[in-house]
Amino acid sequence: MQQANALNRLDRLPVSRFHKATLLAVSFAYFFEFADINTFATTAPKLVDLWGITIDQVAYVTSLSFVGMCLGSVVAGAVADRLGRKRTLLLTTLFFGVFSFASAFSWDLVSLTVFRVLTSAGLSAMTVVAVIYVNEMYPSAVRGKYQAYAIVVGICGTPVTNLIASGVVPLADWTWRLVYLWGSLGILLVLFTRHLKESPRWHESRGDHASADAVLRDIEARVAAEHGPLPEPAPPVEEKPVAKAPLRLLLQRKYLLPTLLLTVLWVTQTIGFFGYSSWAPTLLAKEGFSVEKSVFYVALTTVGAPLGSYLAALVTDRFERKWCLAAFGTLIALCGLLYGLTFNPVLIIVFGFLVNLFERGYTALGYAYSPELFDTRGRSLGTSVSYGLGRLSNAAGPLIVAALYHAHGYRSVFYFIAGTWLVGAVVLGIFGPRTRPARPAPAPAPSAGAAGRV
Repeated sequence: MQQANALNRLDRLPVSRFHKATLLAVSFAYFFEFADINTFATTAPKLVDLWGITIDQVAYVTSLSFVGMCLGSVVAGAVADRLGRKRTLLLTTLFFGVFSFASAFSWDLVSLTVFRVLTSAGLSAMTVVAVIYVNEMYPSAVRGKYQAYAIVVGICGTPVTNLIASGVVPLADWTWRLVYLWGSLGILLVLFTRHLKESPRWHESRGDHASADAVLRDIEARVAAEHGPLPEPAPPVEEKPVAKAPLRLLLQRKYLLPTLLLTVLWVTQTIGFFGYSSWAPTLLAKEGFSVEKSVFYVALTTVGAPLGSYLAALVTDRFERKWCLAAFGTLIALCGLLYGLTFNPVLIIVFGFLVNLFERGYTALGYAYSPELFDTRGRSLGTSVSYGLGRLSNAAGPLIVAALYHAHGYRSVFYFIAGTWLVGAVVLGIFGPRTRPARPAPAPAPSAGAAGRV
């Protein structure tokens, strides 16, 4: 076999039970990623009281966690190219689940820090692989929508975890450990193994057209059994097998510019999002709200997160993604600033709800946008490095937040975070490439050039 024609064969498939089963599995992984990612934030106020840790120590633990995220992202990109998308998705999910479980048995701040750094590495690695996997398994015309649908389900892990934390953390001196046990349940992704297929586009990129064809035939048989005969795919585009992509590949102009742009996207998103989610419970507690109230208020605001991902699903394949991202980023900055300027509990909940709504929509759009800026050769490496650098930026973020809080007070933190979101929105609006024209239109078949790019 000379060419499996994976992209065009996948693109002409109607959405079927196969796609929905894949969506369920990826959503499950996302659910416990989002469930686990804020466990330290929700338990930190209790540990401040129980272990006597300081705001600066909270900042250092959070910073080191983002170093772990960076390393996990970059390693995941290389592993996904070597072992495949499906296997790496399973391995990274098992990795973060095991170390989240270990976090429940931490005996001091140092042990908890080590476990959280390793957990964070696994969380970020899983996210990178899941983003790439969805990009390669769904038809181009709907991949943005299904990326957002996965986030709609997955993001529910954040409010569910926050509500669980608000209920169990105050019960006793040891019950904060239950939050980490809950986060470790992502390990159960192994139950979905038989429903997941390896990406035929990954097989094809390695020159293994026979394996790619075997996977495609199995998928096509399932879809045809449900929807009847399938239309003919567009003609294949001849591509050379993709060799191992070294880091220096990203220095080439065609990869460097999108990598730099996406690094800005993920740096501003990371500092902006985690500035709110990681610090809000602790800062509210420091400003006079009880631990129970601060955790509960933040839990209520995160209810807006699934709605934001659903909003992204409605707009992502209808409008140009760069403009959606710029608009959402601007709205987050405005709502986040208003959140920081009030101490009225109702307004805290309202503006916090809006921040979570637009931020989770922004993240879903970003997950769809990022891999589209690269071809198959650079997709895994470019996505993982830009995402990893974004996460690494927040190694400094918590230290900046702590310094601003000590020097200028609570509100200065929210001026800084709002400014970060605005920088991202402006850069995307000015420099972000359009991706919507590269996706196939509903009626005519895509051109060979467009198919090769996406």
